[in-house]
Amino acid sequence: MGKFRVRRAIAASGVVLAAVLGLGGFSADAQQAVTGLPPGSAAWVADTALGVHPPDPATTTPAEVAAFFARLTPAQQDALAVRHPLVVGNLDGAPVQLRYRANTLALTAERGRELARATDPALTPQDHEAARDRAERYRTLLDGGRQFLAFDPRGRGQIAEVFGDLATARRTAVVVPGSDIDLHNFDRASSPYGTPAGMARSLYQATDRQTAVIAWTGYTTPLGIGLDAATEDLARAGAERLTRLLDGLAVSTRPQAPATVFCHSYGSVVCGLARPGPDQASGVVVLGSPGMGVGSAADLDPRVPLWATARNDSDWIGRVPYVSVLGLGHGADPTAPGFGARPLPATGSEGHAGYFAPGTASLAAFAAVALGR
Repeated sequence: MGKFRVRRAIAASGVVLAAVLGLGGFSADAQQAVTGLPPGSAAWVADTALGVHPPDPATTTPAEVAAFFARLTPAQQDALAVRHPLVVGNLDGAPVQLRYRANTLALTAERGRELARATDPALTPQDHEAARDRAERYRTLLDGGRQFLAFDPRGRGQIAEVFGDLATARRTAVVVPGSDIDLHNFDRASSPYGTPAGMARSLYQATDRQTAVIAWTGYTTPLGIGLDAATEDLARAGAERLTRLLDGLAVSTRPQAPATVFCHSYGSVVCGLARPGPDQASGVVVLGSPGMGVGSAADLDPRVPLWATARNDSDWIGRVPYVSVLGLGHGADPTAPGFGARPLPATGSEGHAGYFAPGTASLAAFAAVALGR
């Protein structure tokens, strides 16, 4: 690399860092991605008490998982969910209703464990308070018959909530969130349209409940604006989990078409690196995007339509430079005419988290895309 190109690369990386560090909310707290097998997988694989050999999550595809459960009786399926709720609840390809039941059981068990920790004399008062907070959070998730397609208490926690009926809906959609989202705030009431649960609920209602929508908090997101948000490590780990989710939906649900994937903010990078194919997704929609980790739409599967939502004037993401230098930044602007995405309007939306608000042109467009129109 010539001296001029080196200087230009260093200068560009400095611009990226300056933008990252100057947007406010900086976090130097690097996150460790939660990856790998569902908790309890070793006990699951070794359990042959029912006369069956459970598939190893490390080597089995969602299609093979679906075939395994199809061979079981309802009683056998339920017994496995009771014995291994954290595995069955997170096993892509397993029957959807069985995963709901397993995750309810897992949440109940985790709440019991936290309540026990809250009075454990061997722990500190700070540990007691944290355990009470987690137990209360699990209690709120257990209220009201909610449908959870995934639940993992490790780290900051991961969860996926379903709005609608995946078994009967004409179409499905998945909302992939950006930074600062985890099990404890994915549905916070103070941001009704800025969390994955709020986005999913709004989209579900905007399609007249014809589309089942999954609020997928299924990967470790960055915290604040920092190096995690400026790099792709967490997105790369998230892309693997998103790919498996989409593969699982393809074999465990029977809508008219594969899911439409809505990718907000850093979630756009997750979706770009996942590069879903036509068997996994009917389309990809990005909004509030810092880039997709690719140079243009041509780097994605051309058989999957890509839509990019116009940025509203109050969305701070527009101040992030659309470059990728020395591992910093996420590449070209998906809303730029030369990127190759189909444009969607954003009239009426406000801020970085306002694209799913009722009455906006963006939500109306999202609903039309989700319905295949």
